[in-house]
Amino acid sequence: MELVFLALLFILMMYALGSGFPVAFALPGSAIVTIVLAGLTGLLIDGDSSAYFVQDGPIEWLTAGVTNFRGIYWEVERDTLIAIPLFIFMGIMLQRSKIAEDLLVTMAQLFGPVPGGLGISVVFVGGLLAATTGIVGATVVAMGLISLPAMLRNNYSKPLATGAICASGTLGQIIPPSIVLIILADQLASAADQAATTRAALYKQATGQFNMPSELNIISTSAGDMFLGAFLPGILLVGLYMAYILIAALIRPSIAPIVPYDGKLLERSFMFKVVLALVPPLLLIFLVLGSIIAGIATVNQAGAIGAIGAMLMAGYKLREGTKSAFYPAILTIMSLLLIWGISSNYNLSIKTITKTSDWVALFFVTIAVFGLLTGISWSGWRAFTIENTLQDVMAETAKTTSLVFIILLGAAMLTAAFRGFGGEEVVKHFLSSLPGGFWSQFIVVMLVIFILGFFLDFIEIAVVVVPIVAPILLADPSANVTAVWLGVMIGLNIQTSFLTPPFGFALFYLRGVASKAVKTIDMYKGVVPFIGLQVIGLAIVGFNPSLVNYLPTKTFLSGETAPPPKNPRLQMCLENYLFNFYDTNEAEFNRQLALLDRLDYSSMPKSRQKRLETSFQTAGSIFELKNEIKSAKGEMTAASVDYKPIHTKVRKIERMIRQNEKQIKALKREIRAIDDPAKKASIKKEIIAFKTDITEWQSLIPKTWKKTNSDFKLITTRLNRARTQFKRNSDQAYSEVRMIINAVNTEPRLSEINEKILTIQTKINNNAIATVLPDLKSAYNELSKVSGVGEAAKSLLKARRAIDGKKRNLKKALSFIDESLIAIKTEIEWRKKIKAGPYDKLVAFDSYTKNNLGLREQTRLTQEQVDIITPCLARHRDISLHF
Repeated sequence: MELVFLALLFILMMYALGSGFPVAFALPGSAIVTIVLAGLTGLLIDGDSSAYFVQDGPIEWLTAGVTNFRGIYWEVERDTLIAIPLFIFMGIMLQRSKIAEDLLVTMAQLFGPVPGGLGISVVFVGGLLAATTGIVGATVVAMGLISLPAMLRNNYSKPLATGAICASGTLGQIIPPSIVLIILADQLASAADQAATTRAALYKQATGQFNMPSELNIISTSAGDMFLGAFLPGILLVGLYMAYILIAALIRPSIAPIVPYDGKLLERSFMFKVVLALVPPLLLIFLVLGSIIAGIATVNQAGAIGAIGAMLMAGYKLREGTKSAFYPAILTIMSLLLIWGISSNYNLSIKTITKTSDWVALFFVTIAVFGLLTGISWSGWRAFTIENTLQDVMAETAKTTSLVFIILLGAAMLTAAFRGFGGEEVVKHFLSSLPGGFWSQFIVVMLVIFILGFFLDFIEIAVVVVPIVAPILLADPSANVTAVWLGVMIGLNIQTSFLTPPFGFALFYLRGVASKAVKTIDMYKGVVPFIGLQVIGLAIVGFNPSLVNYLPTKTFLSGETAPPPKNPRLQMCLENYLFNFYDTNEAEFNRQLALLDRLDYSSMPKSRQKRLETSFQTAGSIFELKNEIKSAKGEMTAASVDYKPIHTKVRKIERMIRQNEKQIKALKREIRAIDDPAKKASIKKEIIAFKTDITEWQSLIPKTWKKTNSDFKLITTRLNRARTQFKRNSDQAYSEVRMIINAVNTEPRLSEINEKILTIQTKINNNAIATVLPDLKSAYNELSKVSGVGEAAKSLLKARRAIDGKKRNLKKALSFIDESLIAIKTEIEWRKKIKAGPYDKLVAFDSYTKNNLGLREQTRLTQEQVDIITPCLARHRDISLHF
């Protein structure tokens, strides 16, 4: 019966949307109506309002929907949505400032002499506007009003002209900053958390271990990651569109003829016009995306930068042609440059300023800040007073933002109802039962989203479909896809919803401004090749996940908060990097090690000598362990050929058994709450049927499975043991050499402390003990920070206690100080001898091995290592055999 109400939920939603009912009310309305109907039906027929829900009742599921509402606004972790109004404001302000018009006219003149030049200019401008405004309707309308008449006037094919304009206008959905990417990031972050829980449960069921290794966890996403991930696929789509138009023009010149420019392309006035049209939007793109890529700003902060930048551009565009048009922009830019220059060279922290020059710098920075605020306020005042621009933009921003958030709230209620009727389990069961594993599931989901694009807007698809299917796809360890890749793939797919007839919004926008000479059928014909190009782009990105993952991964590894090389996520790629180094440098590494082994370390304490000798032996064992790991990897690869199909089959059977067991538990709970004997008998029959199914599934598990699984685990255990030993030996061998170098480097500090203690000793002997206790405390604190002098520090602490106690014992204190001085003297002597002897060779070895043997002991990767490891980390890796 739950499935009946699930179907009713879907029918009500589709009817409400199809009848033109506002989406913001269609989604929660259909959910509330269905939940109430299910509750009333259960109450009337079975006397239980929760009878037709998978668990709990209507009140709980309505409450769950409200809880989802609260989550959107009150969860601190979901601050991503704050960026939405900022980017909407930026886009609308740029659209009102007529940036699109200038770009289109100028680029048409620049590209006109090229075959298909007008079409290429439309795509180029569409890409630029996508990275600035990101508003599909505004972009299509602007290009439809300006470019379409020019293209038709120059005998462009109507399908090609309309198709190029519609397709270029939709680029704002995938080229960052994009509202759909922000919404997808928000939805996928929640989906990744759910998927991580599912994957951890799978790991526990497969291995019996409660803690899943973090390298097997799901890589979540953020709006910043989505922006970075979508950048290259967006550029790819622009390239595909341009290439199609150029090739079509070369093959059939009549559909996209050359349009010569009346003047000279290289004359100064025209080039100045090109620069003035191109530089401001490019600079804004650089500031918004560059600040995210460089790790300088979060997505929310970048949105604020974009909003201010858009207002500055509007400030000079609204006064274009006047002498003072650029004054606010110039003042703002000069102030920013001054702030950047001074802050890079002077200390501006008031608490720590000591130099006069820093105070002077602070004074000038304060003036520059006032200049910055004046420039921004000046531009804002212009936008406020000229044509009521600012008020109109704010009102439009509020409307659009409200629309997005109300749809998010409605989708939260709809998702709660969908889960209440067991929809999530139905989808999960359907997808998991498909042959072909992850990729068949993924293709089905992509097809469903593609088809829904014919009828639904991108927001509805993002907030209704993604929360249902994303956790299932992300949890699958066989593909182990990243959330950012899945998000970009869905984003590319959703983008087609603006083009697909009959409800493609881009078609409606263009139809509204196109002349009657352009028929609707021409538009439909025109968008078909571009839909095909989007599908090709989707396939390219699908088969090359590095296109999406490369930039987020590189930013992750090279940003200010970059992980240390010991991070579990990096270990597989670091292993490959180190093995490549050891394979090509084994002879040189052994030569460096042999040089150290022949040196004299007799002046060192015996314990340190022994540890150092052990570290040399450990370093020498690295190559043996490397070969053992390679051998185990080869053995596992060979064994996987036969083992993987059996493993996949058995795990699928076990999933089916678990689903049946879950159904049996639910039925047993249900039978306890029922008094009707007939219903009890019916439920018992269902339980018997499920138990029969379980027996049948169990019979399909090969009898040799336990032994096969055990044999494979022995291979993986050997590999894991060798890897653990390899990492431990590398860390220990390097850290011991590093510790000796650090110890030798502290010799001057030890000598200073020794002099302080001698001064204290003299004061005690002269009975001048007024300042002895503070001096002893200071000396002890300094000594305790030096490694390897624990005994000396302990004696000094005893001396302090002997003086500070109730019964002051100066003689005892002096005895402890003598012990401390002797220990310090011993430490200073061997450090000096090592400094004069093998120290330089130790430093040379440390320098040689810090990026191989000691790589895991470093705080972060070098830029060269980031460049090598990023492509490895950006690929998806099958980890299903761990589950």
